[in-house]
Amino acid sequence: MQVNVTWMEGMEFRADAVSGHSWNMDASLEAGGNSLGPRPTELLLSAIGGCTGIDIVSILQKMQQPLAGLRVEVAGERAEAHPRRFTHITLRYIVTGSGLAEERVARAVQLSTEKYCSVLHSLNAEVDYSFEIVDE
Repeated sequence: MQVNVTWMEGMEFRADAVSGHSWNMDASLEAGGNSLGPRPTELLLSAIGGCTGIDIVSILQKMQQPLAGLRVEVAGERAEAHPRRFTHITLRYIVTGSGLAEERVARAVQLSTEKYCSVLHSLNAEVDYSFEIVDE
């Protein structure tokens, strides 16, 4: 896996992945950027949500659960001192479907957060997670 990141101007960078996808990142106005794209730290949190989300959808489908929707709310707390790494990640899953088995949703969330999500396990941060089932 590889991503090439190229400086555009100011604090803006373009990332090009070997998958053919590309995206821009930029710093906030306060940090000297022009706010032309998400911050790298926002992308990291979104990558955690996407990684665990993919796991959970896949696991629930294999469990033949009637999944209609999934929203992942990801919050990160950062250290005050540099390198200002994420020290604590909180994940909240809102799982929607008709007749979802709570124990299967709990198991899917647990497997993703505690075993499968490579993005989450690449960080040295404390992780808390919870889920809510919304019956349609």
